[in-house]
Order: sequence, then structure tokens, then C-alpha cells
Amino acid sequence: MNRRMLLAYILAPAFASIGLALIGYGDRGQRVSRPLSKIHLPPPRYDSNVSIEHALRVRRSIREYEGKPLTLEQVGQLAWAAQGITDKRYGFRTAPSAGATYPLEIYIVVKKDGVEGLPEGIYHYLPREHMLELIKSGDYSRELMYACLDQEWVRDAAINIIITAIYERTTWRYGERGRIRYVHMEVGHVGQNIYLQCVSLGLGCVVIGAFYDEEVKKIIGIDEEPLYVIPVGVRKGGWL
Repeated sequence: MNRRMLLAYILAPAFASIGLALIGYGDRGQRVSRPLSKIHLPPPRYDSNVSIEHALRVRRSIREYEGKPLTLEQVGQLAWAAQGITDKRYGFRTAPSAGATYPLEIYIVVKKDGVEGLPEGIYHYLPREHMLELIKSGDYSRELMYACLDQEWVRDAAINIIITAIYERTTWRYGERGRIRYVHMEVGHVGQNIYLQCVSLGLGCVVIGAFYDEEVKKIIGIDEEPLYVIPVGVRKGGWL
């Protein structure tokens, strides 16, 4: 591989990220033409008293939660951990993505009294602005539970994070390999980020892959492909 080819290979992800932003793939705002409202999230914090080693050691799937609401700061931190921007110049995020194509979208289903000061509804996370846009009002936690084969922790959680994929963002460059491999690798990275962030925040979560895809899409009101539903709540007993 000569020097010119090597340079092109190294810089390709950055150029791809810039190109996607310019043509609109990196922002779903054009799909939600008239969001009901937008909510500024508190700035994410970049350190805590919980080490990454401790979070890795105690991380578990948690299905039982205290009946307590989350704070807006916690919701914002979870959204940032999932897909937050870590490099404003190139738009790089907290989870690695093949070619920096970023095919994933984050939705947060908030139940009634699930988050302090945040009305129940379905919200879409905007990484570049670190904001939420409300796309549907109302408590959909019970409907989401039915769509997830009656797993009651979906209903009981304060929020449910739904991760969806727009495969074309990755397949335009990598073809079918992007669909069957790269995008699914990426959602795993994001899921682990959420798990570890939950430990740091004293919260619990569990990743769910068993659901009726079309029902989840109908609840959110999207044509994207849902890959994960992640209930999140205050963990009973806290973390050791």
C-alpha cells in the first residue's frame, strides 16, 4: 500500500462523517418535520467516582426497579453515553462506528412520572445539539410492554431506550456486510456503554431483543429498524 492509498484509508472515516452530515444522513430532524417541542439537556459530565474497572466488574442485567423517577441529568447522561458527540470537529461519538457512518438513532420512551420535570412521551435524541425532541405525547410504556412479549420490566422502568438502525447509512459504503455485521456490532457497543453508564449513575438496565418489530415501529411512528429496547430505572438496593 503506497503512501497516498494509506492516507486515503486513514482519512476516509472523517470525510464520510462530514459528507453524511452535509447530505443529511447524520440528522433525523428532516424525518420529524414538526417535532412537538425540544428540550435542552444538561451538559454531560466526563468523570465520576466509579472507575471503569468497577463498572465492568459489577455490571449486570437488572429487571427490578424502585418506583422512583430519573432526573433529566441522568437521562441526558445516558443519551450521551449512547450516541453523544466526543469530537465536535468531525462529529465522532461515544461508540465506534464503521467508517463513522453512524446508522443508529436513539429514542426514549418516558412513562408518566418517569423523569422529574419531563412529561410522558416519546423523545428522539439529537446528538449534535445534545437535545431531546418530543415526537409523541403520552405514556406508551404499557403498549411497549405488549410489543416486547409482555416483559413487565418494560412497563415498570422509568424510561425505555429504543435503539433503531437506518442501514443505508452504512450499506451505501460497505454493502450487505454493513447490514449483517457492522451495524449489529455497533449496537452492541452502544448497549455496553449504557450498561456501564447505568452503574455509574446507580441505575439498572437490561437489553431486550425479543419484541415485535412492526409493533415497536408503530409505537414510535418510524420506518427505521428497532434493534434494542432497554428498560432503565433506579436499581433496587443500589450498587456495591
